[in-house]
Amino acid sequence: MTELHVALSFDDGFWAPAYAVMRSICLASHHRGDLVFHLFEDALEPAHRAELDSIATEFPARLVHVDLGANARFAELTAALPVARPFSRVIYARLMLDALLPPDVERLVYLDCDTLVLAPIEQLIETDLGGKSIGAVSDPYRHMHMLGRDLRANADVFDFTTPYFNSGVLLIDRAAFARADVPSRTRDLAQKGLLQRLQYDQAALNLIFADDWLALDPRWNFIAPLAAHEALEPFVLHYAGPRKPWGLLPGAAHRRLYRHVMTNRLFYPFRRAQMWRALRSVGRR
Repeated sequence: MTELHVALSFDDGFWAPAYAVMRSICLASHHRGDLVFHLFEDALEPAHRAELDSIATEFPARLVHVDLGANARFAELTAALPVARPFSRVIYARLMLDALLPPDVERLVYLDCDTLVLAPIEQLIETDLGGKSIGAVSDPYRHMHMLGRDLRANADVFDFTTPYFNSGVLLIDRAAFARADVPSRTRDLAQKGLLQRLQYDQAALNLIFADDWLALDPRWNFIAPLAAHEALEPFVLHYAGPRKPWGLLPGAAHRRLYRHVMTNRLFYPFRRAQMWRALRSVGRR
């Protein structure tokens, strides 16, 4: 089988979830030796990088590290784009996939790091895009993301009936993505003041690929999953929103499974670090 390329972007605050995403993919795959993880990292501590590299010790997968902090083109792009809490500039790495990936990568899956993969990723990668540039799942919260307050704030940009996808799981045709010239078109949207009003990178991708995306089976990006959804057997759990499996709010789907995928050794220190970070953030307000 050809190589299975997967891309993740994260900073040091999300290194352990990135580990969990990779480990879940390896556990669920029938072709572990074909997996190649492209890790777009920002300000990653050496000890955390070593933990990520242990994936390639447990499984016959390959890791490719890309230091976003040392990439001048990434710095130039993000300097012109808006970012607000709780996000960081790494959300924009997916807009530069063509520039960040090795030239031999023709097709890949991009995943947010608050995901857990439960089905063979090769099944997603092999999906026929039907001539479209990307594949994605329709966002169940799209109406508020698109239109904002009273469903009027962004009526000049989106319509209530506009198809709109969640960018947390993307199947990408690399050549088609490159032809779309995503970075420069995103800069144009920012200069017009649109990104400040919308969902940042997700809005940019929806505007750029408005008529050029394939709607995937919703199980490939099951958003904000609760325990009651486990019986539906999602392929990818996407813990978007405040209910994270490492957080204090109860009810997230497969919470215990997630802990064991991350491993208890990494889960509890990461959880404590996240709690302290949240407390410090509250103290600064």
